[in-house]
Amino acid sequence: MARNRSTDKIIRGMALVHPNAAAIDIGATMHMAAVSADRTPEPVRSFGTFTADLHRLVDWFTECGVETVVMESTGVYWIPIFELLDASGFAVFLVNARDAKHVPGRKTDVSDAQWLQRLHSYGLLSASFRPKGRIAELRSYVRQRERLLEYAASHIQHMQKALTEMNLQIHHVVADITGATGMRIIRSILAGERDPAVLAAMRDSRCRADAGTIEKALGGNYRAEHLFALEQALALYDTYQEKASACDARIEAVLKELSIDRDRCTTPLPPPGRRMPNTANALDFDVRAALFELLGKDVTRINGLGPYLTLKLIAECGDDLSNWPSAKHFTSWLCLAPRNKISGGKVLSSRTRRSGNKATSLLRLAAISVGRTNTALGAFYRRLATRIGKAKAVTATARKIAVLFYNALRYGMEYIDPGALAYETRYRERVIDNLQRRAKAFGFALQPLEPTPDYAVS
Repeated sequence: MARNRSTDKIIRGMALVHPNAAAIDIGATMHMAAVSADRTPEPVRSFGTFTADLHRLVDWFTECGVETVVMESTGVYWIPIFELLDASGFAVFLVNARDAKHVPGRKTDVSDAQWLQRLHSYGLLSASFRPKGRIAELRSYVRQRERLLEYAASHIQHMQKALTEMNLQIHHVVADITGATGMRIIRSILAGERDPAVLAAMRDSRCRADAGTIEKALGGNYRAEHLFALEQALALYDTYQEKASACDARIEAVLKELSIDRDRCTTPLPPPGRRMPNTANALDFDVRAALFELLGKDVTRINGLGPYLTLKLIAECGDDLSNWPSAKHFTSWLCLAPRNKISGGKVLSSRTRRSGNKATSLLRLAAISVGRTNTALGAFYRRLATRIGKAKAVTATARKIAVLFYNALRYGMEYIDPGALAYETRYRERVIDNLQRRAKAFGFALQPLEPTPDYAVS
């Protein structure tokens, strides 16, 4: 208890930042709400989670003169009350539970709510970023689409299993059974076709495997139970693809509405800075053109950021990055910047924090893909991977891509890739300048080696 009294004494000496603050301890079946003790004789009350109970909670906050409310992000239970409070005009702070869990004095639901209210009153809790309005709607559609594609991927495995059980090795000779060749053959098999030569003739011209190899792979044992499993897996796969197409229509509609509200694009869409490959699970509309109409700039010119990945980044971070004062704040939020722990003037650790941020995962994927390209970012990744390892190189490259993304959206920067050769040349010049400076500090001067003539041996 002595530690709690000491903490209370420190807090009482601080100035109030949010005098009209309230807090909610979120639960699955009950919410515990707390306001300042001078607002009502009963400053802590419990409310159910039914809609009528949530409206009573909002009315109570209004009667107590509450202007701002803080709550922890507990599962998905916070979403209904958060949206209701936000629609009612309250300033809602959604905070990470990690920020308050190590603070003493929190033992029960009542004390949890009271402690959150006190911390928020003195401005000791920072709100997590959450997009608002149409961007929040866009994020929901994009995340739903990603979940549907994950479900569809499991049924691709079910199709492969059924084909293996029939000893149809088509998925070993065709790169993707959900491509043009694979789907034609599977649908024909389920329609009753059994002749390997006829099935192999359905090969798409872009397929790398020749018709003879495909014909050999299609000789198998067409048992009824395996065909039944294949039929159901294909039906479920088609269902999820249909639902994903419905998400595409919603995403396209939201992007058009955002473009009308922003009214940003005044120039025609420029040609892509590089060849845009046809990726699997692409959306049913021109994502690059829709993003250019919304943003007024072509963010896909940044290496590693394709149209679909850029769309997911916009859905996670929004199209206005002014919530972060600088690129350093943005990369720190993404947990891509070092988190220094310094004690006694000594750096104890500078590792980046672990993060479940979806935007961070997207930027890491972009860094991995760009590492295989002949670009400046690719050369940067390969140089770091050789020196400090691939894991740290991915983090550093992801941070560099994040900075480029931030500058493009916040300040309208147009990225032009100088190329891997230009990067290597600039890096070589920088290393030589450093060597010359160090040699001069020790009283030496570097001289280039004279080229030695090659003597032919007679």
